[in-house]
Amino acid sequence: MRNLLIRTLTGIVFLAVMVFGLIWDRGIFACLFVTILVVALHEFYNMALGKRMKMQQLLGEVAGGAAFLLVAWHCFYGLDLRWLALDLIPLLLIPVSCLLMPSREGFGDLGYIFTGLVYIALPISLAPFIMMDGEVFDGWLMLSLFIMIWCGDVGAYCVGTAFGQKPDSRKLAPSISPKKSWWGFWGGIVFCAAAAVGLHYLTWLPFELVHCIAIGVIIGVCSVCGDLFESMWKRHFGFKDSGKCILGHGGMLDRFDSSLAAIPAACVYMIIFGLI
Repeated sequence: MRNLLIRTLTGIVFLAVMVFGLIWDRGIFACLFVTILVVALHEFYNMALGKRMKMQQLLGEVAGGAAFLLVAWHCFYGLDLRWLALDLIPLLLIPVSCLLMPSREGFGDLGYIFTGLVYIALPISLAPFIMMDGEVFDGWLMLSLFIMIWCGDVGAYCVGTAFGQKPDSRKLAPSISPKKSWWGFWGGIVFCAAAAVGLHYLTWLPFELVHCIAIGVIIGVCSVCGDLFESMWKRHFGFKDSGKCILGHGGMLDRFDSSLAAIPAACVYMIIFGLI
């Protein structure tokens, strides 16, 4: 009962912070998301490397955070694109720093540094590009994408719990996440699509209805993929949660694993069809 109360209160605070950070001000958004990026990247490096290659881990976190801040500065305040090249400094220092390693044992672990940058830093660093409507900061589209992800999570949990835990229920990926069922998968997609329809009529998702439904389905499918992908990493490294920074909910990466796949996929769809 106490754990449920902690999870509920933490969830409410988390939701309030996310909504405030997404729609209130570009500076607040930048501070919030660079924190999310660096903490999630730190958690991934901690799972993958522990205390090994600490200098390279730090340089990876600096490179990821700097990439986001430079992109945000360009999108929000008109920084010339050429200054994005500054992020090459910490990136290039990563292989250079390996020359200072006293031993070459475990050198292959360097790949995890760049994997974290592609897996976590890259998608989050592209977020500022969809936070502007011309010259105006507008986080309602991004908030709508997150609302669909959250609705999909609720739908997957409710439908999966109600129908997917029976002995004869087919599991979605038993070797990765034994509790996930096909019932939960389809329930999540239906809830995502329903949320997209609702957001369309609220005008928060200002596209034709067919596009809104397509975006909802894409987010529903890719959310599950993102969640399972992170579960694969945790199972590979022997971790139950990526971290403990969010009481009752695990780590930052646990909270944003779905969005790392779902939001970029939705944005690709919107770009292809000229919606953004």
